[in-house]
Amino acid sequence: MDSLAQLPAPGNLKVHLYNAQQALSWEPVSLDSDPRPVVYQVQYKYSTSSNWYDVNKEDSKVDCTNLTRTECDFTANSLSEGFPRRFNISLRVRAKLGGLISAWATAPWFEHYRNATIGPPENIRVTPEEGSLIIRLSAPFDVPASEAYFVYYVYYWEKTGDKQVTDPFESNFITLNDLKPLRVYCFQVQAKLILTKENISRPGHLSNISCSKTAADASVKLQQDILAAATTFLVLSVVVGSCLFLVLKYRGLVKHWFHSPPSIPSQIEEYLKDPAQPILDALDKDSSPKEDTWDSVSVVTFPENEQEGTPQSSWNQNADPSHQPTEGVL
Repeated sequence: MDSLAQLPAPGNLKVHLYNAQQALSWEPVSLDSDPRPVVYQVQYKYSTSSNWYDVNKEDSKVDCTNLTRTECDFTANSLSEGFPRRFNISLRVRAKLGGLISAWATAPWFEHYRNATIGPPENIRVTPEEGSLIIRLSAPFDVPASEAYFVYYVYYWEKTGDKQVTDPFESNFITLNDLKPLRVYCFQVQAKLILTKENISRPGHLSNISCSKTAADASVKLQQDILAAATTFLVLSVVVGSCLFLVLKYRGLVKHWFHSPPSIPSQIEEYLKDPAQPILDALDKDSSPKEDTWDSVSVVTFPENEQEGTPQSSWNQNADPSHQPTEGVL
């Protein structure tokens, strides 16, 4: 029997094209009678050629001539490497086990730009501004400017509002203007690949939902400053008014709290300074007046015939025939 018929060909070939990724996968081949590992060989050709070429490091920077795994990843590390993305390419694979070789299994033709799945933009960052949001992003993957370019659409909505979409942006720097200040907006970004020569567009996947709050504009900031000043003034007024009310209501108690304590008499203070001094002397010190004070008293006497029965004064009296009162000094 021919050895080609003894080893089945790989099945279920799939070409994976996502952004810049390019890979071919298949189902494994095995023989129950032979435990040795099966190896696989991958070849490619362009639609403009009838020749098949091995996927090796010389041509594709990757060696897929003797694989033990069931995938050949020929993703290019740079734009100058790998299969041209605007060319139609076909791939085929076969299995080998010792001297046994399977038939070739061929994958469908593909052109990367036409068949690749375009992912969402990468490295999305948002900066809130006064009534606006600034969005920065990166392309899903690099493309030569002579072949293709990306445009971006932003789908945005206020958290409780309807969804809107912007016009396409070619820049990686997008500004959403005319937004309400201090409001939360959510958005998604979509990249669309535009083929320059074929005039073909390929829409990509939407990014994950991101939400951000816009900053306050000048008028809102002024209102906030006025409100803060008014609130501060109101609070201070309430505090001062409350303090004044408490002072007036409890002024007797406040006066008692702030009344100066009674002072110690100077005599006691001197005694405390000099305990050897007799306490009575300390108390009598400066208690007597420096000079004696005398009061003058006027005594008026009457003749005996005008006031009878009046006891005689013990003071010496001088009777005068004119009956004029005399003044004595005590």
